Amino acid sequence: MRVTESFLNAFHGLRDCILHEKNFRIQYVVAILMIIAGFFFNLDQTEWILILICFAIVLSFEIINSAIEKLCDLVCPDFNLTIKKVKDMAASAVLLSAIISFIIGCIIFLPKIKMLFFK
Repeated sequence: MRVTESFLNAFHGLRDCILHEKNFRIQYVVAILMIIAGFFFNLDQTEWILILICFAIVLSFEIINSAIEKLCDLVCPDFNLTIKKVKDMAASAVLLSAIISFIIGCIIFLPKIKMLFFK
């Protein structure tokens, strides 16, 4: 497979997540809102790097979680306790990354929001 085909396949996967995965769309919208907030609050270079790393981690875990769920459903369409545990573990990776990203966002944005109201 050529490099261009690999990129095209990856973009198709990203498009599918945006179009068909509700949780990915929610995370994606939050990322866009944080980018807008970043411009509004004039983040410095380090803050931008941290925010972008958080987006990359959360969105990547969401994609991996969706892929694992689809594969599990294909392999075992009926309820299976082991499959449930696999899905729950994959979802917990998204949850953990989202919680840590939220904390990082609070560390970056709360002092800036506070300065708007208490100068």
